[in-house]
Amino acid sequence: MVKFGYTINYVRDVDVALSFFEKAFEMKRRFITDENDYGELDTGETVLAFASHELGLSNFSGGYISSTDSGKPLGIEIVLVTDDVGAIHQRAIQYGAVELKSPETKPWGQVVSYVRCPSGILLELCTAVAS
Repeated sequence: MVKFGYTINYVRDVDVALSFFEKAFEMKRRFITDENDYGELDTGETVLAFASHELGLSNFSGGYISSTDSGKPLGIEIVLVTDDVGAIHQRAIQYGAVELKSPETKPWGQVVSYVRCPSGILLELCTAVAS
């Protein structure tokens, strides 16, 4: 069996990325290396992690597209589920996220918004999909 364990985002400053998620979403820092080039948040069973661009480039000799430096968000997002999308959306903006789409109710009843965090990562903030 294969189990989804981590999402690692390459960012300019790991400590800054961790701090944004701690402040905006009240997540707890789980781990950061002494070199500050890799860190993790305690988000439940699956780990949300950040690594420096330098560490990323050491893993991929051909490079990669940086979400930090890309003019547009990458075609992948991190989804954070909350009961109060409006309040969390505003907190994210308060701590440096850029609004891409304000909260709206989808035809199936889910409330969804989009922001881009200071590290350039696309975030969907939403309520749970009704069963």
